[in-house]
Amino acid sequence: MNMDLSRFIALRIYRNSEPGKQVSRPAVLIAMIGIAIGLAVMIIAVSVIVGFKSEVREKVVGFGAHIQVSNLDAVRSYETRPVVVGDSMLTALSAYPEVKHVQRYSTKPGMIKTSDAFQGIVLKGVGPEYDRAFFCRHLVEGDIPQFSDSASSNRVVISKSLAGKLKLKLGDKIDTYYIQEDVRARRLVIAGIYQTNFSEYDNLFLLTDLNMVNRLNKWEPDQVSGVELELRDYGTLEETTYRIAADTDERPDRNGAEYCVRNVEQLNPQIFAWLGILDVNIWVILILMIGVAGFTMVSGLLIIIIERTSMIGVLKSLGADNFTIRKVFLWFSVFLIGKGMLWGNVIGLAFYFVQHWFGLFKLDPETYYMDTVPVSFNIWLFLLLNAGTLLASVLMLLGPSYLITRISPATSIRYE
Repeated sequence: MNMDLSRFIALRIYRNSEPGKQVSRPAVLIAMIGIAIGLAVMIIAVSVIVGFKSEVREKVVGFGAHIQVSNLDAVRSYETRPVVVGDSMLTALSAYPEVKHVQRYSTKPGMIKTSDAFQGIVLKGVGPEYDRAFFCRHLVEGDIPQFSDSASSNRVVISKSLAGKLKLKLGDKIDTYYIQEDVRARRLVIAGIYQTNFSEYDNLFLLTDLNMVNRLNKWEPDQVSGVELELRDYGTLEETTYRIAADTDERPDRNGAEYCVRNVEQLNPQIFAWLGILDVNIWVILILMIGVAGFTMVSGLLIIIIERTSMIGVLKSLGADNFTIRKVFLWFSVFLIGKGMLWGNVIGLAFYFVQHWFGLFKLDPETYYMDTVPVSFNIWLFLLLNAGTLLASVLMLLGPSYLITRISPATSIRYE
């Protein structure tokens, strides 16, 4: 019954528009604006940072999959040493329930030379099973050939940034050179141009047939640099890596080469450490915004309590206890917070949809690996932000509401 009475009185105060009771209106408006801005900033910050992390991770995974199985001696050198990967191993790796796709690859470092420039590159050879979806999404010109493990088409896919540096265009023939015991040359034709804005890889990798790279490396048909595994769920990355490693690591193939299993985070520790720092930024923003919103609500509540001192005295003289009156003002604060949160959600979601569909806010791709501010919407994070904002704001108001217990009915009724 007390709860119904408290809510009823709070609702009457909230809807009250008497001219004589407008002392607290600026404070109420400021409190609602503080809540709205705070929640909007939190929604925007979380959507941008989550989107940025997702975009960068998607590009790193696109170039090297979630997990790689390679030669233990290769470590992190692009001059890889081969391991034997036959049909039986591909079948065994595909049998893991977490693994969505398996594909072979081979790499060969080399150099492109034109009439007035040269550039170091890594030629990456892939077979017919290669998942071309990532490069198709970022394709600018041409197409992605159907690569082969039994013949060489001499066709390559090159990045737009690399083509720009070397003044190359679609269909051009390029001379590439590879040094092993001797210098070997290959003339390749540009079949496609892609752009991911991930300069660390765009300026390095050329995509071509697995057969060509294996011939340059003088490897046997079933020897490759390694195998790339694409997972169904990124959340199982660590667990799946250790499971496959337990079954494969340090077990030699027929030539004595030992397999080594590493995931994308182990292969790119600097990038993922950088992304991890962004989580700290999120927490700093959330704490600051909740603090600002809570401070404005505390200020507004104190002003409202002072304005309603005479009403508090009347309620006490009629038998209402401190707890009931405190709930009146807490309910009133919840109504204000709810209205502020409504506007905060409108502003935050409007930014998300505008940026998602129109990409109004741009970035320097040389610095941020993308040309527009990325955004990502997660319904659970969205609901958690709203629930957390409401809970934190109400909890911060519990302390100031104790001011009501200090108000005496005898003096408060005469308060003007």
